[in-house]
Amino acid sequence: MILPLLFLSLNLSSLFHSSIARGGGAAGAGGLPLSDRLDSVDRIYGHSARRLYSEDYFQMENLAQGYMSNSELEKAMKELNGRCSNISRIYSIGKSVLGSPLWVMEISDKPGQDEAEPAFKFIGNVHGDEPVGRELLLHLANWICGNYMKDPLATLIVDNIHLHMLPSMNPDGFALRRRGNANNIDLNRDFPDQFFPMNDDLDLRQPETKAIMSWMEEIRFTASASLHGGALVANYPWDGTEDRKKNYYECPDDETFRYLASLYSRSHHNMSLSKEFPGGITNGAFWYPIYGGMQDWNYIHHGCFELTLEISDDKWPNATELSTLWGYNRMSMLNLVANLVKTGIHGRIFSADNGRPLPASVVVRGINYAVSGSMSSCSNIMEGVTSRDSVHLLLT
Repeated sequence: MILPLLFLSLNLSSLFHSSIARGGGAAGAGGLPLSDRLDSVDRIYGHSARRLYSEDYFQMENLAQGYMSNSELEKAMKELNGRCSNISRIYSIGKSVLGSPLWVMEISDKPGQDEAEPAFKFIGNVHGDEPVGRELLLHLANWICGNYMKDPLATLIVDNIHLHMLPSMNPDGFALRRRGNANNIDLNRDFPDQFFPMNDDLDLRQPETKAIMSWMEEIRFTASASLHGGALVANYPWDGTEDRKKNYYECPDDETFRYLASLYSRSHHNMSLSKEFPGGITNGAFWYPIYGGMQDWNYIHHGCFELTLEISDDKWPNATELSTLWGYNRMSMLNLVANLVKTGIHGRIFSADNGRPLPASVVVRGINYAVSGSMSSCSNIMEGVTSRDSVHLLLT
């Protein structure tokens, strides 16, 4: 009988503190299609909390001056990769409706290699009319690149984490200056939902959504954050409720999520000072419930701790404000990523007989949720342990 041995490196050092953004479905009760009824929830709860939709196209076109176009963004990523090729790589996870590549930059001391290290992903521009995130992610990549082996925080991240950044999940929406993609679908309502039978037909999902879902199958991300605009708050699961009512609806890892959201908020220039959101954080369903969102799907299907970060009060601020917004969010972004190293449990599960990785789950007493580690293919087993065999737990 093979007995698994669990080798875990535990680092519970002191907590790392530093000085909506958030289509379709089957018909349901009430006569309206489910998507229409759930969209009405967005309108009801979103109206007073934030501006879901931007101004008219012509005003958006004026505001777009000073922001990188999709082609300029691609060029900037490739140039940055050329300057930092020893710690970075770029790759595409798919294409948008109109054929724009969904470019990702990975930063690590061993980019593209499988390691038993936690992986973190940032996703920007989920909504086409919320472009601040795509700019800030280029700032983040550039800062880490320029400060590796100079700044301890940059070095910590590069040497111990695989950081993946998708500046634009919705390049078509950005080019069209609107919230939805080229099919005018809100990508943050296009994922399978835990409460309602929506978005379950693979053929009806948008290519950008499919790309994210395939990406999650390829890489085991420990944590994640999507960057939005229109408010200033760190949002955490659950985003929806079973009865569609607006109330606090906690997930099994509510305490850890509140810690992560607070870490971002406290590290921010003024997010934690919010008068609307105590401490600058909110449970999504308590703010206003949404369905088919990416945040909850990440956690439910892949054990990835994802936050929805609203990083600017204006959805599309003037480009002259970007450097200020970068300064406000820089330490928050860095601390959120570095937190994967400074807290939590990371490890591998091996067979006591032959030292090969085993499929297993790790359960923390008192938390009704399991984190699983899967066995790789035979070729990967022969070559060594991969990131898919690793177990990464976030604990507070």
